Amino acid sequence: MGTVDSAKHHLQSLKGKVKERVGDATDNHSLQAEGIADQAKAAAGKAADDVRDAVRGRDDERDGTRDDAKN
Repeated sequence: MGTVDSAKHHLQSLKGKVKERVGDATDNHSLQAEGIADQAKAAAGKAADDVRDAVRGRDDERDGTRDDAKN
C-alpha cells in the first residue's frame, strides 16, 4: 500500500474517532454514528488496499518482475 493511501486511511480513522468521542460527550447520537461509519470506511479502504497489493504481488511473482526476483 502506498504511503499516501495509508495516511489517508489513518486520517479518516482518526477523524472518525474524534467525531465518535465528541458525539458521545455531547450526547449527539448522529455524530457518534457518523464517526463509527468513518472508522469503518477507513478500515474497509485499508483492507481493499491490502488485497490489491497482495494480488499485485502474486502477479509480480508469476511474471518474475518482483524486486527480489531481479537480483
